[in-house]
Amino acid sequence: MSFLSSLADRDRVFDFLVPATSPVDVRHGPILYLDGVSVTFDGFKAIDDLNLTIEDGELRCIIGPNGAGKTTMMDIITGKTRPDSGSVWFGSRHNLLVKSEPEIASLGIGRKFQKPTVFEALTVFENLELAMAADKRILPTLTARMSGEIRDRIEEVLVTIGLVELHHGPAGILSHGQKQWLEIGMLLMQRPRLLLVDEPVAGMTEQEMERTAELLTGLAGKGKQSVVVVEHDMGFVRSIARTVTVLHQGSVLAEGSMDQVSHDPRVVEVYLGADPDEEAA
Repeated sequence: MSFLSSLADRDRVFDFLVPATSPVDVRHGPILYLDGVSVTFDGFKAIDDLNLTIEDGELRCIIGPNGAGKTTMMDIITGKTRPDSGSVWFGSRHNLLVKSEPEIASLGIGRKFQKPTVFEALTVFENLELAMAADKRILPTLTARMSGEIRDRIEEVLVTIGLVELHHGPAGILSHGQKQWLEIGMLLMQRPRLLLVDEPVAGMTEQEMERTAELLTGLAGKGKQSVVVVEHDMGFVRSIARTVTVLHQGSVLAEGSMDQVSHDPRVVEVYLGADPDEEAA
């Protein structure tokens, strides 16, 4: 199947791959700020007075037991779920609670779900081309010629995700870990300022986990991306963690270095006392 004939795939990807058009202002504060956020579903308080601050260029790990509110938190940040109360700001300019999902994506917030959603019939290169920050209407996409700038950007991302040698092959032949890297690369094509990454190493080999740790730590930094990682594999979290936030019953239970939170009696009681690898997302 040719790239240009895959219009159904194009229509699917346009919904969530939107070019970042509005700069985020972090001169006077963090890149992401949640204050007093609460949301209730059918009488169950999924998020309860949540306060969270992510600094520009930070790599933050979010851990916690099943039902702690990790996924709901990301749903709120990306506009999928509206909280009952509280405020959520992206930099000092953008109130995320008054914006739609596409508008939030266009500000430079990218989200990677646990299961990779690459387009397996397309090559690795074509997946990245499809995700480029450009006019995504069908006619311009079909008639556009690849500029040198776009090609350079794709090559840059291929190097970053470690798939240069596989760029002409179909995405369907990639390993599970390589598909995860490709999806991260598709988000990077949008030049996001904030990446939300959900369980990136689930199902990976040890070697793939090591490469993923290198990738995520390499992405974070001022002027590049801030990265928020939700993960249950404590070995992986320890390998990348700078600051760890522990969620429990929809609010922050503890926060600090991995050593600090792993020795917190409250965290041991509600989460680390069990095998975290057996917990669900």
